Amino acid sequence: MSSPDATASVAARELAERRRRPAQRIQQLLHGHPAISPALILVVTCVVFSTQNERFAEPGTISLMVQQTAVVAALAVGQTLIILTAGIDLSVGAAAILSMMVMATYGSEHGLPGPVALALGLAVGIVCGVVNGALVTGLKLPPFIATLGTLSVFTAITLLYTGGQSIQQMDMPELLGWTGEIHAIGDFRITNGVLLCAALYLVVGFALSQTAWGRHVYAVGDDPEAARLAGIRTPRVLFSVYVVAGVVYGIAAWILIGRAGAASPNAIADANLESITAVVIGGTSLFGGRGGVVGTLLGALIVQSFTLGLSLAGVDDQYRLLAVGILVVAAVSVDQWIRKVRA
Repeated sequence: MSSPDATASVAARELAERRRRPAQRIQQLLHGHPAISPALILVVTCVVFSTQNERFAEPGTISLMVQQTAVVAALAVGQTLIILTAGIDLSVGAAAILSMMVMATYGSEHGLPGPVALALGLAVGIVCGVVNGALVTGLKLPPFIATLGTLSVFTAITLLYTGGQSIQQMDMPELLGWTGEIHAIGDFRITNGVLLCAALYLVVGFALSQTAWGRHVYAVGDDPEAARLAGIRTPRVLFSVYVVAGVVYGIAAWILIGRAGAASPNAIADANLESITAVVIGGTSLFGGRGGVVGTLLGALIVQSFTLGLSLAGVDDQYRLLAVGILVVAAVSVDQWIRKVRA
């Protein structure tokens, strides 16, 4: 039999819940499920553009949008992991390009088998992650400064290594172009790169939600000092995040070769901003500890749907930049509001 004090406490909580304003309930909902906002935005975006132009909803158009999203979406997985720890990676594009050029060069000019060239490229991605992680956890540099520096370093190494020359897919081993192979399902076409990107999201999403490592990542991002006092080895977790991100960048480089049909040191020039944009619009907090890869995927699709939808509508490309900029500002503003949630 419950005591009078317990009954009164329950009644007080129920009364407080009834008195809670609708805005506060929405705030609580978005705090617990950050992917809801980008999901609603994506649905509204698709409905609006479909009514403006019937071609937007055609299987061929959707196929193109998904294929164009794959590279940025893959890079955004690594960016999500780092932003979850309240960091940021400005070297994401440079790391992926360096990885891509190494695997392409060793597969073509040096004549190594595809698996060996791919492994070398992935190893370069890991080394990039190790360097970033060491700067952040070893030298205690702010992630913004550390990755701003490695952005220039990785870019310079790529240009010196390649001499600014591109390599065509036909000159590489077949394995490196495997991500560009297309599978037709009726009028819908999907590439191995898209499937690989989807698998990447499944693996990282599982790791974040179902493993101790994932819980530690969220804990470190939410409150590093509290995580340390709870027994979590904060530097080790941070370092592992940057290393895993490096692996992701190497995989994204492989996807990029199949998508572009070549390896170029001038590819994905806006990858840094686009990956951050996808993460922010996807509901992951720039202050760490809240968000996930589901929202990131939705954010990447939102950006690409705006690009494609406005193009089909005949709107000047500058308006796309305006729309994406407004979305980013709105997403950060909503994040600030959600962070003020009260239990």
